[in-house]
Amino acid sequence: MTSTITLTEALAAGTVVLDGGMSNQLESAGHDLSDELWSARLLAERPEAITQAHLAYFEAGADVAITSSYQATFEGFAKRGIGSERAAELLALSVELAREAVRQAQAGGVTRPLWVAASVGPYGAMLADGSEYRGRYGLSVDELESFHRPRLEVLAGARPDVLALETVPDADEARALLRAVRGLGVPAWLSYSVAGDRTRAGQPLEEAFALAADADEVIAVGVNCCAPEDVEGAVETAARVTGKPVVVYPNSGEAWNAEARAWDGRSSFAAEQVRGWRESGARLIGGCCRVGPEAIGSIARTLAETR
Repeated sequence: MTSTITLTEALAAGTVVLDGGMSNQLESAGHDLSDELWSARLLAERPEAITQAHLAYFEAGADVAITSSYQATFEGFAKRGIGSERAAELLALSVELAREAVRQAQAGGVTRPLWVAASVGPYGAMLADGSEYRGRYGLSVDELESFHRPRLEVLAGARPDVLALETVPDADEARALLRAVRGLGVPAWLSYSVAGDRTRAGQPLEEAFALAADADEVIAVGVNCCAPEDVEGAVETAARVTGKPVVVYPNSGEAWNAEARAWDGRSSFAAEQVRGWRESGARLIGGCCRVGPEAIGSIARTLAETR
């Protein structure tokens, strides 16, 4: 654990600030993330860069660092010739690098509680073809559970404060993930990627959120990697359906072009939006792709002004 107060206790007491996009922070530091492993490649090649990215967010005002394990899977590493033993080491390292950023932030004078969330991306992230924005992979719930469970076990063994089951496009994959986290002894949040009032795979959000309502392991439920405009309605639905704290961390508003591996469009993200999200039930608030430390700092200040 990285704090004397648990994240669950912090959510009961108020609002917690999440970090922003890992990839854009690494790219802004000059790192090439153009291959299929994305930011996970730097776990093996430039781990210190990942720590520095986490530290930038802590210094900006984030309370939670989400690890660089989103695209880190045994299967994805195997494609690069990395065996299962080394892959497990790299998964665990993602948690340790975030913890090191906590230590450096505290040594630098940050006194507020800080936490580490181990990122668990969807099956589609491993495919690196934009499937995480579609879902419907043609796999059964059992097959998806078998895919997710091994790395969840490794990440849980590294003792993060929470498992971030994030950017989930499909209620079937959520079912698999909820089964896979049982018995691991680490709390989790479940966060869908959405379009309007539906998952990316097209299921109504009421049905998707309801899957987590009775899951004791899940301490928050919500949305991420979506347009800012889709957040408020999703927050209201998640809070009403589950009665749990809501997690939200949208993109800047730009759209990912999987074929070109680039972002298109303009940002529509504004820190002032977080006031409405919190009023609707959001308790974990941050940003995802293309949302950097400056924006996270603005979110932190905005929330502090209205507490």
